Amino acid sequence: QLQLVESGGGLVQTGGSLRLACTASGSSLAWYAIGWFRQAPGKERDGISCIDSSGGRTNYLTSVEGRFTISRDKSKHTVYLEMDSLKPEDTAVYYCAAPSGYGYWECPSDGKYTYWGQGTQVTVSS
Repeated sequence: QLQLVESGGGLVQTGGSLRLACTASGSSLAWYAIGWFRQAPGKERDGISCIDSSGGRTNYLTSVEGRFTISRDKSKHTVYLEMDSLKPEDTAVYYCAAPSGYGYWECPSDGKYTYWGQGTQVTVSS
């Protein structure tokens, strides 16, 4: 059972930066594709980025492309989401997630993830 934990959220001003981290217990996330999601109050959860297990393939939501960077450090068993040029509309709870089943090492084309962290709050003040 993969148990994911996010960290690094906080309060930042518009234009600032934060780096979120996703780590795991119970198993190593090194073998899994990892996705980052966010959910703002009253809104649906959106997938914003994903990285495959090798780190060679990534994808981004259009609205964050060029501002957010996903990466992974296999030696630290950690996946990062570097967020730059933050805007108030980036305010949300951010989650990392991993797929299961066959192909868990690739970002799922159907957007289905099995394992979820508890989330970390990111607040961008104007």
